[in-house]
Amino acid sequence: MLQTLFSRQPGIPSVPGANNWAFRPAIILLMACCLTEFCSSQDITPKEREQAQAMLKDTAKDVKTYYYDPHLHGLDWDAKVQQAKEKIDKENSLNRALTDIAVVLGNLNDSHTGFIPPPRPYKFDYGFQMLMIGDRCFVTRVRPGGDADSKGVKAGDQIFAVNGYKPTREDFWRLEYLFWNLRPQPVLQLGLRGFDGAERQVNVTAKFHQLPKVKDFYEMNYFNLEHEIDEDERPLHIQYASRDYNLLIVRLPAFMPVSNEVDAFDSKTEGYKAVLFDLRGDPGGSADMVQSLLGTLFDHKVKIGDLVGRGSTKPMETEHHFHKFNGKIAVLIDSKSASAAELFARVIQIEKRGVVIGDQSSGMVMEAKMYLHRTDGSTADSYLVYGAEVTVADIIMTDGQSLEKRGVVPDVVILPTPSDLASGRDPALAKAAELLNVQMSPEEAGKLFPYEWPKE
Repeated sequence: MLQTLFSRQPGIPSVPGANNWAFRPAIILLMACCLTEFCSSQDITPKEREQAQAMLKDTAKDVKTYYYDPHLHGLDWDAKVQQAKEKIDKENSLNRALTDIAVVLGNLNDSHTGFIPPPRPYKFDYGFQMLMIGDRCFVTRVRPGGDADSKGVKAGDQIFAVNGYKPTREDFWRLEYLFWNLRPQPVLQLGLRGFDGAERQVNVTAKFHQLPKVKDFYEMNYFNLEHEIDEDERPLHIQYASRDYNLLIVRLPAFMPVSNEVDAFDSKTEGYKAVLFDLRGDPGGSADMVQSLLGTLFDHKVKIGDLVGRGSTKPMETEHHFHKFNGKIAVLIDSKSASAAELFARVIQIEKRGVVIGDQSSGMVMEAKMYLHRTDGSTADSYLVYGAEVTVADIIMTDGQSLEKRGVVPDVVILPTPSDLASGRDPALAKAAELLNVQMSPEEAGKLFPYEWPKE
């Protein structure tokens, strides 16, 4: 996600430039029935209904004011908002009212525009992770000792249903937004297919952890606000592995500018024959970091693309660095490589600077900004913080194409098998190393960056 910024709203301090890399876009209409099905039946109070209407008004206005396409793709925006307003007047729970707001913004079907609901007072863990590999969804990790583990969920199991919905490449982010962001469920019903082809249903119970109340808005950063991923749950720093001076492997969990890491990377490459960038699972981040990191790989300024916004077009180019890495380059991507990660990989392709390996990326590439608001209240206990992320520009690459809903197609497609997932092998990284003239077994590759589950 690119250049995610917080606007100054009345009564809301601007939050330091945290990148909204954990955020999932707003749900669209096809998911509305699923959301409503699992919403709480607790009665909505008059105050909560008033707050929901204020959230709808503010976020809808943000979209209408700042969205890059002033015509909103031909939608009758005012009519959509009015329909939601009427529905909120009739809803019997706050959860249903928040769903109505999410559906309005989801009508744009835009990867970077969505409703940011008020923060939850807890974080949760289903005890497993999943990923689209090719056109199928698989369990990639299971927390040892968790409920999923105790019920026999295994890495390599194919997931053909989540609460009755089939995961597809097109709709995967909607499922994640629904069950991991907007409305986490006490229990997820998984339809699984094992290695032997046998199908089974498993009900996985989530583990919820109460979070302390935020007493001062100035203490809140984006990661507190979303309660999704923080430094304890996912490393933000660039990670490195090497094979003598033949290969430097660089793992970027996100394009988050932490301290002076781009400058540190610039110096680390000295003497290496090849660099492999592992951008799998990288959801994007800062446009500045993309421009700066790419700038270390070329001996001239490179145009990344054009930012086409509301009434303006401006070029996006690499930044200048004195030291340039002149060796070979490979980039690893998968279906969760998004936004800034996709820009990076596509520039390497277009400029013929290296080879891209793995699975097709997510196709979620726009420039967005975040606009925060809060309801009336004199203390942190009496107001709700909410907002909208709004796409302010499409990014047209130098080949004349947008990556939105297209993604990056690897030069070499390498997909892990269920057996690879179960045994921890990494054939894609091993193949990338081979293309850079370094021999590495899939077993060895799978051990380079061991995953650690967040502390409970």
